[in-house]
Amino acid sequence: MQACLAGSLPIVAASDYVRAWPQLIASHVDAPFVALGTDGFGRSDTRAELRRFFEVDRHQIVLAALDGLVRQGQLAPAVCAEAIRRYGIATEAAAPWAR
Repeated sequence: MQACLAGSLPIVAASDYVRAWPQLIASHVDAPFVALGTDGFGRSDTRAELRRFFEVDRHQIVLAALDGLVRQGQLAPAVCAEAIRRYGIATEAAAPWAR
């Protein structure tokens, strides 16, 4: 695993299943790791809505990657703010599993 995901750049693993599934590889890599997943069932009528509801869609994946780079000091925080604005991400919304 370490050979495939070598380096220090942030890793974002997204799944249509619970985030515990991709989280299983986190201890096998040295880079910062974020797992995104759909920790629930029956919340949406389409796969796209499921991903949007659980914040696992393409916009959230991009934001997670940008946030990882900001945390490493490789990007300015304004880049995340711009992505949030561009993608219309509701930062004040409750976590999906709390809704």
